[in-house]
Amino acid sequence: MLLQLIPYLACGCIIFFCYVVFQYSSSGCDLDNAIQTGDVNIAHCRDHYYKALNLSASGRKNCTKIIEGDLEEVRLTLLENFHIKKRKVMTNDTEYIKLTKDCTAFKKMKKYVLFSMSNEERNYPIAFSMVIHNDIEMFERLLRSIYAPQNIYCVHVDRKSPDTFHQAVRAIASCFDNVFVASKLESVVYASWSRVQADINCMEDLLNSTVEWKYLINTCGADFPLKTNAEIVTALKSLREKNSMESEAPPAHKKARWEYHFEVKDNIARTDVRKGPPPLNVPIYSGNAYVVLTREFVKSLFDLDFARDFMNWAKDTYSPDEFLWASLHRVPWIPGSFPQHRKYDTSDLIALARLVKWGGHEGDIKNGAPYSECTGKHRRDVCVYGSGDLHWLLQQHHLFANKFDPQVDDHVIQCLEEHLRFKTFYGNNM
Repeated sequence: MLLQLIPYLACGCIIFFCYVVFQYSSSGCDLDNAIQTGDVNIAHCRDHYYKALNLSASGRKNCTKIIEGDLEEVRLTLLENFHIKKRKVMTNDTEYIKLTKDCTAFKKMKKYVLFSMSNEERNYPIAFSMVIHNDIEMFERLLRSIYAPQNIYCVHVDRKSPDTFHQAVRAIASCFDNVFVASKLESVVYASWSRVQADINCMEDLLNSTVEWKYLINTCGADFPLKTNAEIVTALKSLREKNSMESEAPPAHKKARWEYHFEVKDNIARTDVRKGPPPLNVPIYSGNAYVVLTREFVKSLFDLDFARDFMNWAKDTYSPDEFLWASLHRVPWIPGSFPQHRKYDTSDLIALARLVKWGGHEGDIKNGAPYSECTGKHRRDVCVYGSGDLHWLLQQHHLFANKFDPQVDDHVIQCLEEHLRFKTFYGNNM
């Protein structure tokens, strides 16, 4: 009789064991409670938290196939962009102002990750400068994609932007202790010093914050990250207190940008007045506006007489953001700098800061082009990425890429959001 009961007893034990495992795996994983108490057991609750915070792309597209470069999936996705004009902007300025009246509900609805994913990230805060002027939805998605509670974020809003945009940005920032609007705002004129000043205003505010951040990364509203916060921390640590940016000997056609005095009104215009040489006659290098800077480099901008003199000299030049950082980066006494020897020249494709497809360099990689043709559209000779660019983008080492626009191709942004959120929790590809 006892032998006949053994199978039933064994089955009952298995059921009981499974029940206990299920109960244990489900206990203590209340996301709202974990955020309030700070008792976040990621190792135990990872699956539960990811289920609550995943950012699955909408529609029929298969982001995994797009990321893998599946040509048929990319083709079908790009075809959908012909109907992009029918896409409704998901949330406008006024709607964000309304949504953020209840910050707790807003952050939950938008699925912000409100806890540090690891001790390594918690102990390595990063500062972000975000210079924006329009598209509140894209700004908020960028913020969400790079948000972590240990980091700090300064947002510079162009003074010329509509009042409702300013209000919406401030409303979003008010929902986070570590996000704020710059204390001084500039009226930004394309290719003028005001674009640099916007970042400098944020740099000063960030230095005055209580967060002991390690590196500063500047961004704009058309950027999107290619790496998770954990990957960014790893990359920054690998720099060993060096800056990372494009910095090369300038082409001849760019030299007039700093050899002549420029005047700024509604736009910027060159005069016939020649400028004198820069302070100490330091060599000028070519680069771009987006950089990865050590905290000590940023401090030197305000502490060193030379840095202040150099910036004052650059204020009446054309597009100073495309040579200022690159030139300071090669001055021997500036923290985190590289030597001036040509062997230390660094192209944008080698630097970490920003990945850009320039229209003039696109072509057949087999015939020597640095990258293939843009599958989105071009704006000022820069590729606004399409879904067909995503496979290439995610093979690169850069921290961010530029440009993205949901009105050109929202699929590529959605797939990046889905991909990065998955990697944030599981650390590998989808």
